[in-house]
Amino acid sequence: QVQLVESGGGLVQPGGSLRLSCAASGIIFSRYAMGWYRQAPGKQRELVATITNYGSKNYARSVKDRFVISRDNVKNTVSLSMNSLKPEDTAVYYCNAKNVLLEYWGQGTQVTVSS
Repeated sequence: QVQLVESGGGLVQPGGSLRLSCAASGIIFSRYAMGWYRQAPGKQRELVATITNYGSKNYARSVKDRFVISRDNVKNTVSLSMNSLKPEDTAVYYCNAKNVLLEYWGQGTQVTVSS
């Protein structure tokens, strides 16, 4: 059974930082590209950042230079370090695992940026 379990969300003030983690099980982790997506109330889910199984990274323009995605192929985890957070970063953040045939999603973790 495939599981992607996110953690690390919460309430943070503008300008603050958070680190999200996603623990994967039930897949050969090193064979999947991993990513973080987010969905704000009333909006479509959007890409935040992805990292291929070879470590190549891609970021949404709105988070580039503020967020950093990383992966650990031994611990089967992918993380998202978020700095200089803004109210517009408020959303549910979802972990994603994808290869040419299959795609999986986590349940999501809430991030709220507010004073």
